[in-house]
Amino acid sequence: RHRCPHKPTRIYDNGQQPCLTTEYVEKYPKYSNISPPWNLKPKQEYQVHRGKMEGITTFKSDYLPYDIVKRPFRVQEEHKPKTGKIELGTTYQKDYNAHKIQPVTLVRPLERKHTTGGKLDTIPTYQDDYRSWEVQRREPSKVEHMYHPPTEKFGNSTTFQDDFVPRELNPRQSFKPLCVAKLSDVPFDSTTSHRTSYVAHQLEPKFVRSKEEYKPSNQPFEDLTTHRNDFKGLPGQLVKSCKPENAKVGSNAHFSGVTEFQDRFQPWLVSLPEVRKTKEYIPPPGNMDFNSTSHLDYVKHEISPAVPIRPVSNGRRTNAPFQGNTTTKEDFKAWGSCRQEMTKKQQEIPKPTGKFYDLTTFKSHYIPHQLIPAPNFKPVHAIVPNSAPFQDETMYRTEYTPKKQEICPANYPSPPGYVYVNTDSHGHKFFRQLTPEFSESNNNPVPKEVAVVS
Repeated sequence: RHRCPHKPTRIYDNGQQPCLTTEYVEKYPKYSNISPPWNLKPKQEYQVHRGKMEGITTFKSDYLPYDIVKRPFRVQEEHKPKTGKIELGTTYQKDYNAHKIQPVTLVRPLERKHTTGGKLDTIPTYQDDYRSWEVQRREPSKVEHMYHPPTEKFGNSTTFQDDFVPRELNPRQSFKPLCVAKLSDVPFDSTTSHRTSYVAHQLEPKFVRSKEEYKPSNQPFEDLTTHRNDFKGLPGQLVKSCKPENAKVGSNAHFSGVTEFQDRFQPWLVSLPEVRKTKEYIPPPGNMDFNSTSHLDYVKHEISPAVPIRPVSNGRRTNAPFQGNTTTKEDFKAWGSCRQEMTKKQQEIPKPTGKFYDLTTFKSHYIPHQLIPAPNFKPVHAIVPNSAPFQDETMYRTEYTPKKQEICPANYPSPPGYVYVNTDSHGHKFFRQLTPEFSESNNNPVPKEVAVVS
């Protein structure tokens, strides 16, 4: 039962040949002159049709080509410019008065560069010159002007009032044709090609097969089947199970504690990783100079405040209520308008009135009949008792011999009853078994060597 791996890990040599020593190779010899069975499965190839293809299709047989006539080309007329001079004058050129445009004066002050060699004082002018003082609120110089709405009505009319004439809304006349079938005065011509070309032929008399008369059999119906004839319904005992007992396979020998992992892999000393020490920080000697190039090279400039360009807002506010009356609100009065009704076609078929008469032809002509159940010809399921014992012996029960399950000695690190011999280059261990054999002359045990591969 030893199963050698295909290419095990070799720790004794560096050979490239795989190990072929297995129980199957040792016990089962190789037979020659035996070919493998022929594969009758068809190949997955495209089967080319060897015949000639007829290139006639229904489109080619039914389609009739027509002569294509090109559309007549329309010759464009030659453009003839009109005689005379074009007047390019517009109302904008007549009414527009040209003005002289002067260049816009720049409001931004000129840049003045003042360079001094003095040291920059860190106190700003805002902090040095600004002094906070009490600010009094200035009284507004606004003249109170109360708005008085005019008492007289505004008499000027607008162009909308002069030109607009109110008119009544008239629905637009619909030019849609009526959905009514047009009846023709010409009498209907019912002649067709089938009626004109069809020639009536006289039909032959239909063959009528004579109905055979049913003749019932005089013999009684034999309902005996093979199941009824062979099966007697004998009572028998339950089938005994031939499954071997599920005995636990174990060994009373002491476990040596040696495994393949412990045998092959030996521990070795491992050095700890070297820890790199960080250097101690040493501050530089002397005092630190906090002066930067911006502090040393910066030159102070006198800057005048910028003059705001935004004009002073002279907004006027009043507390008088807003008069929202306009000439449009007073003169134009909205009148009521009703929605035009939808032109719906009247229903030609009137709706039925009265109670629904739900009597159908099935209800009126149906005649109920009394149901007669069909007789059941199934035989009665009766078991015929028999006192004879049931013979449940089989060939499996009579010829089966249970065998004891043995453990392969290669599963043990040191198999009991075997003596270690040597180990080959592939890592297989060979053991020798000592089995006493008695000789016929003096009945003395003789040791026998048996090779076991692990």
